[in-house]
Amino acid sequence: MEVILLERISRLGQMGDTVRVKDGFARNFLLPQGKALRANEANKKKFEGQRAQLEARNLERKAEAQQVADKLDGMTFVVVRSAGETGQLYGSVSTRDIADIVTAEGFSVNRTQIELNHPIKTIGLTNVAIALHPEVEVTITLNIARTADEAERQAAGEKLDSAEAIYGEDINENARPDNFFDPNAEEEGEEL
Repeated sequence: MEVILLERISRLGQMGDTVRVKDGFARNFLLPQGKALRANEANKKKFEGQRAQLEARNLERKAEAQQVADKLDGMTFVVVRSAGETGQLYGSVSTRDIADIVTAEGFSVNRTQIELNHPIKTIGLTNVAIALHPEVEVTITLNIARTADEAERQAAGEKLDSAEAIYGEDINENARPDNFFDPNAEEEGEEL
C-alpha cells in the first residue's frame, strides 16, 4: 500500500514522502496513529493544503523534545533488582520499567520511545537510547545493582558480576580442602 507520511518515521522516510509499505503496517500502525494517509489524489491535495500546519506542529514538537533532551541526555538512573551471585537478574529490566523509572524522576517518557532490542538481564551499567522525537534521540545510563551501595561501587568502576566481588575475597582459594582440615592432626577413632 502506498501512503503519504505526515511526519518523519525512521527507516521509512521524511514528512511528505510517498512510500510503499506492507498493508498490515499501514492499517494497524501508520493510519490509526495519524502518521500517514493513503496515497490517493484527494489525500495528496489535502496534505498539500495542510503541509504548512503539519510542518509548524512538527517544529513545535521537535523544540519541546530538544528541551527535554538537553536535561535528560547523559543522566544515570539507579535500578535496584534482586540477582544471583553471578549477576543474573531474577527478572529483567524492560522498556516499561525504564519508562517508569525515568518518569519518576520528572521526565515524560513513554515506553514506546525507549529503544531496547532485548530486555536487560544482568547487573551492571547499560546505555539505553530514548527517541523523544523522530529527529531527537538521547542516551541514558542505567546502573542496575542489587543494592544502592552496590550501585555506588559500580558507578566508581567496580565490576560486581562475580561471587568474588560480592564477598570481597577469593572464595575459590578459601574453598580448598587444606583450609578445612589439618593434615598434621591425628585421626581420631582409629582402633584395630
